[in-house]
Amino acid sequence: MKIKFQILSICLAFVIHSQNIAQGSAGSDASSELRSLVDIPTAGVLESGNLGLSFEAMQYGIFSTKVELGLFKNFNLGVSYGGSKIIGTGNPDFYPMPGFHAKFRVFTETKTIPSITFGFNSQGKGKHLDSLNRYEIKSPGVYTSFSKNYKLLGYFSLHATANYSFERKDGDENINIGFGFEKTIGPTVSLVAEYDFALNDNSKNSLGDGKGYFNVGIRWAASYGLTIGLDFRNIFENKVSQTYTGPERALKINYVRNIF
Repeated sequence: MKIKFQILSICLAFVIHSQNIAQGSAGSDASSELRSLVDIPTAGVLESGNLGLSFEAMQYGIFSTKVELGLFKNFNLGVSYGGSKIIGTGNPDFYPMPGFHAKFRVFTETKTIPSITFGFNSQGKGKHLDSLNRYEIKSPGVYTSFSKNYKLLGYFSLHATANYSFERKDGDENINIGFGFEKTIGPTVSLVAEYDFALNDNSKNSLGDGKGYFNVGIRWAASYGLTIGLDFRNIFENKVSQTYTGPERALKINYVRNIF
């Protein structure tokens, strides 16, 4: 019991110390913008000259990584890749193609107008199903995102998006929408939540059950440029064929630094 208390004390001291150092993309002292909630893209972008590295681990041994670059002011380019059974046992099932990302902010937030971005993202989430040529969670495809920030015991940010995915072999070609929020908790922590209506994944041959995807997550700016996140995904258990109950857990690590 004494050892457990000592470990807890060390962890608590580390978190308290982190309150006084430069920030990542979480909390009221964030040094970079949050570019997505859990899956839903926000209107946040990397500053020109900044490089972003992201890693995500999910169920089924899924592991993916993404590299993004703030090429110009308000314009980002990126590439991602991963697969299932990367972690654990068995032969890895790599994704058939890398994912490509482009994002351009056309309006910067004012007191009355939200930030607005247009983008493209061909990277879905979860396993890739070759028979349907799609991911478990379809890639956004082309999208637009809106973000507005408010001062409320730190910051409270509202986000909304609309997208059209090119993963249409299941016959569901609808435009999809989603919304969510971020609430800062002190200088280094943020709570995020989102609801993806999954309007493009609720037909006869789709994988969704019509309830949509409700995801929540916690973000912690551990040190300068470094943000660690824990997500609880698919809380409404929307997948038709899932054999488990309860939310899916995922770990995210994001690092941002200036390179030119």
